[in-house]
Amino acid sequence: MNNETLVRDLFKAIETRDIDRVLEIYDPEVEFHWPPALPYGGSTRGASSGSSEASWQSVWLPLQPEPSDRHLDPRVIASNDREVVVLYHQRGRDPQGNVFDGEVIGLYEVMDSKLRRAQMFSFDERALLEFLRHAQVKSS
Repeated sequence: MNNETLVRDLFKAIETRDIDRVLEIYDPEVEFHWPPALPYGGSTRGASSGSSEASWQSVWLPLQPEPSDRHLDPRVIASNDREVVVLYHQRGRDPQGNVFDGEVIGLYEVMDSKLRRAQMFSFDERALLEFLRHAQVKSS
C-alpha cells in the first residue's frame, strides 16, 4: 500500500469511527502535533495518546453526532516517498445547533506503512476557538 492510500484509509477509518483500523495504521510511537491554543493542542506520542482528557477525540466526537459532521472531504495535495499533505474539513455541531466547518492542512509522515507523525494546521484558528468556546469545550 502506498503512502497516499494509507493516509486516505486513515481518513476513512476516522470518518466511520473504525478505531481498530485507525490503531492498525498508527505506529506504536506515533506523534501528534496540534496548534498549542486548541484545548487538545500541543504534542503527544503513542497510539493511546488520544485517550487523555483533552484529546482530539474527547473534544470532537461529542460535536459530531451525525455522519455528515464526520465527513472530512480529504484531498491529497502533495506527497513524496515519506510525507503526505492533506487538505480537509473539520466539522462539528454544538448542543445549541451551531455548526463549524473549517479547513485544515495535515502533514503526515509515513514510515514502514505506518503513520509515524501528524501535524495539523487550522486555517482559521480564531473561528475554531470561538466555536469550541461556545460549545463549552474545556482547555487542558
